Amino acid sequence: MKKLGLGCGVVLLIVIVGVIIVAMAGAGGYNRLNTLNQGVNRSWAQVQNDYQRRADLVPNLVNTVAGAANFEKSTLVEITQARASVGQVKVDPNNAPTDPQQLAKYQQAQNQLGGALSRLLVVSERYPELKANTNFRDLQAQLEGTENRIAVARRDFNEAVAAYNTRLKAFPTVLYAGFLGFKEKPYFQATAGAEAPPKVEFNFGNPPATSAPATR
Repeated sequence: MKKLGLGCGVVLLIVIVGVIIVAMAGAGGYNRLNTLNQGVNRSWAQVQNDYQRRADLVPNLVNTVAGAANFEKSTLVEITQARASVGQVKVDPNNAPTDPQQLAKYQQAQNQLGGALSRLLVVSERYPELKANTNFRDLQAQLEGTENRIAVARRDFNEAVAAYNTRLKAFPTVLYAGFLGFKEKPYFQATAGAEAPPKVEFNFGNPPATSAPATR
C-alpha cells in the first residue's frame, strides 16, 4: 500500500513538474511574441509618421507651384485629389493592420500620391521660374529626404513583420498564439520601381529630356 502511494506521489510530482515546465515555456513564448508584436507596431508608427510628413509638404508645394504662370492645372488637381484619397483610408496609427486588404488599400492610396508628386515635379522642370524659386527648391529637397525615409521605414516594417510572423508560426507558439489574440500580419508589397525611392531631384540648368507618350 505504501509502495502504491509512493508511486502515485511520484507520478503526481512528475505531472506537476511537467505542467510547470510547459507553463514557463508558454509564458516565455508569449513574452517573446508580445515583444515582436510591439516591434511591428513601433515600425508601423514610424511608417505613419513618414507618410504624414510627406502629406504635410503637399499644400506648400502645390501653393508654390500654382504661382507659376500657366502651370498645368490638371496636375495640381491630381495631386490634391490623391492627398485627399490618402486621408480617406482609415488605419490605426499605432497598431499594424492584420487585414491584407486594408494594408493593400492604404498602400495603393499612398502609391497614387507618390506617383502624382513625381509627375508634378517632372512637369515643374518646364518652368524656369520654379527652378529659381528658393522655396520650391527647399520643398523639393525635403520631399526627396522624406521619400528616402519612407523607403527605409517600409523596409524596417517588413523586417519586423517577418520576425513576428516567423515566431507566430513556430512550434509550440502556433498552438496557442491564436487563442491569445495574435494574428499574422501582412507586408508592404513591392511595386514596379519600388526597389528605389522616387527620384525627385532636378537637373537645374539642363533642358528636360523629351520622352515618348506612355502607352498602355
